[in-house]
Amino acid sequence: MNNKNTNLIATLIATVLCGCPGLLSLCFGALFVVVSMAPGAQIDVFGSSDPRSATTMGLAALCLSAIFIAIPVVTWFVTRRKVATDTANDEFIPPAS
Repeated sequence: MNNKNTNLIATLIATVLCGCPGLLSLCFGALFVVVSMAPGAQIDVFGSSDPRSATTMGLAALCLSAIFIAIPVVTWFVTRRKVATDTANDEFIPPAS
């Protein structure tokens, strides 16, 4: 990817497809963990009323959100770094005599 526009588009696509769902998953994961600790809460996670299932689901969502948030950061880092230029091709070569 040598074009700056291509780099920007790749970063934006990674942000929209991975970063935004990662932030949403981060919020819901934190919410599930906090709600599972509330005493007397009526928790129903896929038919289970056990608070441990809500905690497990919340922690899994937090781990997945960390991965999803890291993808746009890595994409940005890879597309924004400078590529070393080859100086051997830039040297002046005198004409043959």
